[in-house]
Amino acid sequence: MHLSDFVLLLNALWFGGAFIQFSIAQRNTLKILLPREERSNPIAPTLAASVAFLGGINLPIGILSLYLLAVRPPFFQPIEAQVVLFLFFAACHFSQFAYNLPVLMRGGRVGVAYWPVLKGPMLRIFVIDAALFMANLVVAFLLASRS
Repeated sequence: MHLSDFVLLLNALWFGGAFIQFSIAQRNTLKILLPREERSNPIAPTLAASVAFLGGINLPIGILSLYLLAVRPPFFQPIEAQVVLFLFFAACHFSQFAYNLPVLMRGGRVGVAYWPVLKGPMLRIFVIDAALFMANLVVAFLLASRS
């Protein structure tokens, strides 16, 4: 298995998992985002329902990764197309990683605001998105250096 195949597989698993977490397990996501004392807040069900949107964004990215890995469509054969798509995947991971940076800089959860970036599931999300951002970027640069 090539590095690019492995990274595509990781992308498919990660974005597919994000779809499940945000669109199917909305109540579990709410437990990650809100402290226990705020879960009875009347806005909590709206927040839980709104995170399904995040799953909807992640699902097509995961499907695209899986499609590229499994089908190897003709448009994915040129190195230039692969570079563009790996840069796209890198940007997807970076955007999810980058939006946690301001929360981290504020100290994570402040009272009932924000979420704990440096512990629990959010730490895992933060680290994996950073690692997959770098992995996709490395693959894009390696491919670009071959062309």
